[in-house]
Amino acid sequence: MKMKKTIYCLIFLICFYSYSQDKKYDFQFQNPSLSFEQRVDDLVSRLTLEEKVSQMLNSSPEIARLGIPAYDWWNETLHGVARTPFKTTVYPQAIGMAATFDKNSLFTMADYSALEGRAIYNKAVELKRTNERYLGLTYWTPNINIFRDPRWGRGQETYGEDPYLTAVLGDAFVKGLQGDDPKYLKAAACAKHYAVHSGPESLRHTFDVDVTPYELWDTYLPAFRKLITESNVAGVMCAYNAFRTQPCCASDILMNDILRKEWKFDGYVTSDCWAIDDFFKNHKTHPDAESAAADAVFHGTDIDCGTDAYKALVQAVKNGKISEKQIDISVKRLFMIRFRLGMFDPVSMVKYAQTPSSVLESKEHQLHALKMARQSIVLLKNEKNILPLNKNLKKIVVLGPNADNAISILGNYNGTPSKLTTVLQGIKEKVSPDTEVIYEKAVNFTNDTLLVYKDLKNQYSYEGKQGFKAEYYNNTTLSGQPEAVRSESEINNFWQEGEVVIQNIKANHFSARYTTNFTADQDGSVTFELKADDGYRFIINGKEVVNAWQKNRWGEKTFKLETKKNTVYKIVLEYWQGEGKAEVSLQTGNFVKTNFADLIEHHKNADAFIFAGGISPQLEGEEMPVDFPGFKGGDRTSILFPEVQTKLLKALQSSGKPVVFAMMTGSAIAIPWEAENIPAILNIWYGGQSAGTAAADVIFGDYNPAGRLPVTFYKNDSDLPSFVDYKMDNKTYRYFKGTPLYGFGYGLSYTSFKYSDLKTPVKIKKGQSVSILVKVANTGKTEGEEVAQLYLINQDTAIKTPLKSLKGFERFNLKPGENKTITFNLSPEDLSYVTPEGSLKQYEGKIKISIGGSQPDEKLLTKSNVVSKIMQLEN
Repeated sequence: MKMKKTIYCLIFLICFYSYSQDKKYDFQFQNPSLSFEQRVDDLVSRLTLEEKVSQMLNSSPEIARLGIPAYDWWNETLHGVARTPFKTTVYPQAIGMAATFDKNSLFTMADYSALEGRAIYNKAVELKRTNERYLGLTYWTPNINIFRDPRWGRGQETYGEDPYLTAVLGDAFVKGLQGDDPKYLKAAACAKHYAVHSGPESLRHTFDVDVTPYELWDTYLPAFRKLITESNVAGVMCAYNAFRTQPCCASDILMNDILRKEWKFDGYVTSDCWAIDDFFKNHKTHPDAESAAADAVFHGTDIDCGTDAYKALVQAVKNGKISEKQIDISVKRLFMIRFRLGMFDPVSMVKYAQTPSSVLESKEHQLHALKMARQSIVLLKNEKNILPLNKNLKKIVVLGPNADNAISILGNYNGTPSKLTTVLQGIKEKVSPDTEVIYEKAVNFTNDTLLVYKDLKNQYSYEGKQGFKAEYYNNTTLSGQPEAVRSESEINNFWQEGEVVIQNIKANHFSARYTTNFTADQDGSVTFELKADDGYRFIINGKEVVNAWQKNRWGEKTFKLETKKNTVYKIVLEYWQGEGKAEVSLQTGNFVKTNFADLIEHHKNADAFIFAGGISPQLEGEEMPVDFPGFKGGDRTSILFPEVQTKLLKALQSSGKPVVFAMMTGSAIAIPWEAENIPAILNIWYGGQSAGTAAADVIFGDYNPAGRLPVTFYKNDSDLPSFVDYKMDNKTYRYFKGTPLYGFGYGLSYTSFKYSDLKTPVKIKKGQSVSILVKVANTGKTEGEEVAQLYLINQDTAIKTPLKSLKGFERFNLKPGENKTITFNLSPEDLSYVTPEGSLKQYEGKIKISIGGSQPDEKLLTKSNVVSKIMQLEN
């Protein structure tokens, strides 16, 4: 059999060689029998200087004379393919995936995301849309910056505060996304933002960071080092900020000395978007675009994601500021990536190019999104085993700003799924049919004044008839003549995916314009609330007052109109819909302050309150126009839980009924009162499309939680040094000298575990790897998962090291009474520390190893113990 296979392979290779030799190619780079290096060299040799420079922009135009299609390099797949016009599977936000402490789940997520990305790209090729953003195969992720300060709004995009956890999860992501084909990449990952980058958002275009060599190599570079030297990541994105006076994209130390020379990185580098413009507009380190572009390319930045800066490279070459040979280096790197992605080879040769569209949101992918959502949930408190709740309770009241918030569960840098489940929906689907589930929003994130709806339908009219003129277009841009026109009494439309809207228009890829005249019945004001999926804009008397036309991620928006009695106001609502379910509504009403006492009295017969609160990507994220108490510009000015939510929880607790707090967040929140007084607290992050199902599974006992915190939850703002201080003193679990509210690695279970029989060598010789074994048993009555964590604690106070360092973790399942022996393998690098000069040096003398379900000095109640031993490291 083996001989036959060998013969068939030889025949295939001979036939292919003959085919490639006989086939006539217009250009050598089109010949797939040549090496990628030969083909890239040939292609680039045929380009003019202007054409070369055009290929160094993120939106690279077509070169028709050579048959090179247009390509946009900018795409995202942080937790599922994002921002495309197609529906995709959305997994938990990155910080939630980190809370799984499961590299295998992350690998699978990346693998599935790459498959969906391939299907989308194949569609783009078929439709000749490769010039469009968010349809390509070069994904600018993962974000492996260290989440050093919980106030950073983009920390939700990272894998947390620990360099080891970040490196291991980043490695799993890259390998899952890029695939294991020996010739072709499934997709191209990109490690960002290189380097020493973690806010504040308001300063990122001007900030100049300087840290010691020790901090650089101990905290900020380990994850980048692993992904570049071991994971073979295809790309790197250089950051906006400067490092030691030079913009990161033109840093001698980061780009030339470390990335290209020491780490020998030969992949491509893209700037963060418009970062090259920052050189001369914000950092003021360069006089103009020409000098900025030349310097960035000299330092190995191959793509300018932005507008016009790199176009100045043509003149820079002519003026002798940079050579065309230097330009060639960058262009060759870029085309090497495109060749490795199979973009210039027949579909029959590239298995990934044959990925069908049926993989989009496949059942397997959706089940994995649910699995990861469950795995990400961290049980922080369960006093008197209040959880799980009984599914047969008579009445449950679900409250809070995140209870029915589809935006919060999706996080940022997200895709759009066909179906998602909020906490409210998940609870309704989980409980007994006889259980009454009541929803009361009660509060917004930072205030307790809500819009109370009022029926004003009779005040809308068009051409003498009550209602709206509704015009529907068979495109998403309101272009041309409407396909259909009708009168509608109100705007409150919801269509299932593909359902007929009107005539030939289905609920996909259409747009609509609703026009009416609103007649005020009194002097005063009225508030309009607008909600739509995907985008909309609101116009009153010809003036645009609300614009959420670009992929609305803010949820409903409101506009307050000051009115005069009998005055007529012309109102226009314009709306477009891509794929999936379609929804558009216009409600009216006035704001009313919630009376907590009345709320509790009204629901005094409730059996339990479930409060879904926290914060949201509507408040924290990348450079956001947000200015609420505790939030500004995408970052947080305070880590304290919004006061209004605590007030509501106090009222709920005073009822004497069981209270469950389901917290959504992308960062650490200080909840000192809640930690002391609320009996059951879950952190469910931004859990992706299945967040509500997963939350209900945990709340009602169909899933035993085992998530762990990938960040430290501090008690108060006073625990935090200055946000702009990048030194690691008293930051993260590795250097924090205080007592946290909830520590890194913390998380409870509905069962208990016992660690025993820790086996380590007594002595270890320098340069040797070591295997460490520990026995773990499920000593409770419930099947569940455990996350075993190995920490290394230095015993030599003469050298500077972290207080403790995570060096191993494994997630596994055990039935009641079952036990398992876990093996951790530590490399010489794991048994090393960073010197003040920034180099790695192996420990000498005694070193302590601790293994358990939490940090070795965790002061809170846990569901497992910790075992420790001292090892001797010798030369």
